[in-house]
Amino acid sequence: MFKSIESRLTKLQVSITIDGKIYDVPKGQSVAAVILQLGLNSFRKTPVSGKSRGPFCMMGVCFDCLVVIDGLPDQQACMTVVRDGMNIRRQQGSAELFSLSDISQGTEE
Repeated sequence: MFKSIESRLTKLQVSITIDGKIYDVPKGQSVAAVILQLGLNSFRKTPVSGKSRGPFCMMGVCFDCLVVIDGLPDQQACMTVVRDGMNIRRQQGSAELFSLSDISQGTEE
């Protein structure tokens, strides 16, 4: 359904992980664009009904593209550019809350 428009930039690749699977993807694209191009339309599940959500506006307004990036929940996939080594998980329900001290000590799970 979604595909990249070829350009010189799409020739450069970075390696990212989505839900435990490694992908080589075009450098310079948003996380949301990459996930859509991979055919993964469900970015998160709502905390109330458990229904799937995906990007609607692609400009940071709707918050339907929230994912977990490098262990931090509620990150807007449409506003985040992929970078090499990025670890992305599709978010299930509301974010798990943890303290800032957990992050600095590396104890979040």
